[in-house]
Amino acid sequence: MSENITVSGQAATTYQNAGRIFKSFFEEIGNVIVGQNRVVEQIVIAILCEGHALVESNPGLGKTLMISTVSKAMNLKFSRIQCTPDLMPSDITGTNVIEETDHKKEFRFQPGPIFSNVVLADEINRASPKTQSALLEAMQEKQVTVGNDTFLLDSPFFILATQNPIEMEGTYPLPEAQLDRFLLKILVDYPSYEEEMEIINRYTKSEVPKISRALDKTTLLDLQKLTRQVPISEELKQRVLNIVGMTRKDKERIEYGASPRASIGLILAAKARALIEGRNFVSKEDIDYMAYPVLRHRLILTFEAERSGITPDQVIEDIIKKVK
Repeated sequence: MSENITVSGQAATTYQNAGRIFKSFFEEIGNVIVGQNRVVEQIVIAILCEGHALVESNPGLGKTLMISTVSKAMNLKFSRIQCTPDLMPSDITGTNVIEETDHKKEFRFQPGPIFSNVVLADEINRASPKTQSALLEAMQEKQVTVGNDTFLLDSPFFILATQNPIEMEGTYPLPEAQLDRFLLKILVDYPSYEEEMEIINRYTKSEVPKISRALDKTTLLDLQKLTRQVPISEELKQRVLNIVGMTRKDKERIEYGASPRASIGLILAAKARALIEGRNFVSKEDIDYMAYPVLRHRLILTFEAERSGITPDQVIEDIIKKVK
């Protein structure tokens, strides 16, 4: 890649082999997941950026299988949290338990499922606000606080949260402050006819597809560092700021625009996509492609826009066309 990226040691080896690593990784994922290439790519982009992702889709489209497959291919510890209204923060973070040793009783911390590298928070909008706030600290600070003690989470740490858009009864919509903590909002659509036929053929046999490790934790940490070193021109930085700035000026359709966190996220996401594509620079296409998952959950549309059936993606598309 470019001479602007300075690496040494093991990171240099990872850098030179990045193309082969990603090719092998996505091929391994394809042994289990049929189609959904865009979704898998965006999940990996979020991990490379050390961010988190919110996935929205109808039930039964393989979200759980997808994220567990990614974690297995990366040889990372995986845990799944099924969010329900009665889920307590301690059910996620862990709690102090009394343990008797040598005729003495003492408190010992029992870690919860948040102490994993990849955490799937299924139907996060069913969790109470109190439990959602516990996830918020873990997402932002990469740590959890139990009583007077603070525990750091292992690195890499990634939360993939899902929500079901067609069942809103008994749910707690995520507050804007927590939505902003997600780097990407990824939409999962139904598979094509050919893809669904392959799913049927693959998962109605006596043996289900299995996956092997495609990269290790050390390589992933190197790739995360390399992502931040991918060069981006001043011109494209200005394009990012113009796109984000336009979300704050379109008062007819957008009540509240994106925060500076969106500008940071869009540049990082574009860098990660360039790295995956095997390029040593960020292109205009990277910016425009990643603008949708980075911005769609950060825009609060006006009542008139929502009543007219306008979606955040339509607004983003119009903004991209206007920005030079």
